[in-house]
Amino acid sequence: MEESLKLSQKQQLRQTLSPVQVQYVRLLEMGTAEIEDEVKRELDENPALEASSDDQIRQADAQGETAEQMMLADYRSEDDVPSYRLEAKNGSSDRTFFDPDTRQEGETLMAYLTEQLRQSGMDGSELETAVFLAGSLDGNGYLTRALPLVREDLEVQTGVEVTMDEMRSALDTLRRLDPAGVGASDLRDCLLLQLRRLDPQQDVADATEIITHYFDLFAGMKMDRLMTAASLSESRLKAAIDLIRTLNPKPGATFEGSDSEAEIRAAHITPDFYVETDGDRLLLSMPDNLPHLAIEQSFDVDNIEISPRMPRRDADALAFLKSRRDSAADFIKAIGMRRETLWRVMTAIMRHQRDFFLTDDELKLRPMILKDIAAATGYDISVVSRATQGKYVATAGGVYPLKFFFNERPKSDSDASSLEIMAALRHLVDQENKRSPLSDEALTAALKAQGYDIARRTVAKYREKAGIPVARLRTLHGI
Repeated sequence: MEESLKLSQKQQLRQTLSPVQVQYVRLLEMGTAEIEDEVKRELDENPALEASSDDQIRQADAQGETAEQMMLADYRSEDDVPSYRLEAKNGSSDRTFFDPDTRQEGETLMAYLTEQLRQSGMDGSELETAVFLAGSLDGNGYLTRALPLVREDLEVQTGVEVTMDEMRSALDTLRRLDPAGVGASDLRDCLLLQLRRLDPQQDVADATEIITHYFDLFAGMKMDRLMTAASLSESRLKAAIDLIRTLNPKPGATFEGSDSEAEIRAAHITPDFYVETDGDRLLLSMPDNLPHLAIEQSFDVDNIEISPRMPRRDADALAFLKSRRDSAADFIKAIGMRRETLWRVMTAIMRHQRDFFLTDDELKLRPMILKDIAAATGYDISVVSRATQGKYVATAGGVYPLKFFFNERPKSDSDASSLEIMAALRHLVDQENKRSPLSDEALTAALKAQGYDIARRTVAKYREKAGIPVARLRTLHGI
């Protein structure tokens, strides 16, 4: 076998990110609160980085003013302050104001139930068993594990030995506590627990009958079969269904520590941008609560070079000073790049959606995708995506996530936005005959008559996106 050595050339194109670019990409994804925490952390960890103490910062420290107070001080009088800087609205301009709550530590479901158990007069192993059961509930307040398994866990973890009758007694006590429905094994059980606490009336009796014996028909929204099987008139069935819909399917989800929608809505949102109108002009501002960053003077060692004759200790110290100085300089540069990118991206969005920002009318939103903003700014699509992720803008009509302004064209040659079509879709559903709701095919034909020439599968996608159930399930509203 012959062996030979060959020398060949190969051309490759590689792109590597510098440390500044890597840090810039990471900072770009952060929201206002996150970037403030990141700056504080960097100031604590890097001695070469300092917050510049200019006249404005010293004045704020001396007077004890917050960043928000300084922002409001820019206006001549209290009457000149836009309402959205003092209040917050969520959604369209015709909705009422609400006070945004911060996420605060509140009472957990476990603590709430434990307090009720202690006040019930229980003690000893009986109380310990009931408390252990309360701790075994999931975030919705359900006991999804089998009672014998919970009994085994109780014995292993606490050493308390109880009979199954004692376990059932403790569970019955737990199921009588507030909130109603807690301790249920499933949704059907949860609804029944709540119905049993209501005053005995006709609609309560009918609702109990439906959930007890015809839950599958109810869950499938098969109203005609349900009316026949339960021998109910149309009015009585409607009253029973309306009552069931007032019940809470997740009684434990409103407490701290759950992943409920209520807890998510309670999270405080800090706008990254403010857009104001001055006649036909749009004014963009970015609240900057970050301190002015600079490099600490003692780390200015550009004129000192490491030489072979320099003692090892001095060389190591100088290398440390330069590394910290370079790290601080990179961080300052990345912060500046982040701010410039956010400003350019928001400016492009504001220009593209000018009609919306002037009117706060969602129907004025134009079709816009990431590619449009990337073309307007010169950034890559991935940069635009990071710059808009988790960012919010406050207008006179409310606080909106930047992702809200991105909506696709149903067809490449269409000027209608997906939001406009969903609004037309909602209007058709609101006006339909609830005894014979429009199918997706009928909705497609109705939209085409209004000038929206889209496919049936697109209509189905927008219907689901708008939270509109299929025709079979919409009969519930017309009973």
